[in-house]
This record gives sequence, structure tokens and C-alpha cells, in this order.
Amino acid sequence: MSVRAWHEIVTAAAGTVILNDTTAYTDPISAIYVLEDTVFNVLTDDAGNVKGDYITTAATAVKAGALITPFDKQKPFVNIDLTSGSVVLIK
Repeated sequence: MSVRAWHEIVTAAAGTVILNDTTAYTDPISAIYVLEDTVFNVLTDDAGNVKGDYITTAATAVKAGALITPFDKQKPFVNIDLTSGSVVLIK
């Protein structure tokens, strides 16, 4: 996956996927937009599980409307697994 410019991420120029079940999604993702209060089971990049780096209280739902982007755009999210809720995965 090539590195996306921020305007490409915000406009979802490379497409989106709605994740609304507990099946892990393992393709590279540039950003995550939270559609409803959502609990993440797994959030990883190439370095491993980074959920605690992005969500300070990992067992608590992330509120609807949150936009989660990698700290380093060279390392997209590569594994997203939800406990509950739904998100838009921005490629």
C-alpha cells in the first residue's frame, strides 16, 4: 500500500469498508472513522498491537464520530477486530 496524503484519507479516495461484526479485517487501513460507540478487541500495525497507544482505556467504547489515524502514516493499521459497534475503514 502506498502512503496516502491526508486529503486522500479524509476524502476516502482509495475507498472504504464498513466493519460491523467481530470478524478481523486484515488489509492495510489509513484511518478508522467510528460510526457508533465501539469497543475494539484488536488494533495493530506492523509493530504489533497498538490499541493501548490509541485508546487509553481499552475496555471502554470509543465514542461515535472519532477519527483514528496512525501516528506514523508509513505504518497503516493492518488488523482491526471489534468487540462491538461499527466503523468505516478508510483505505
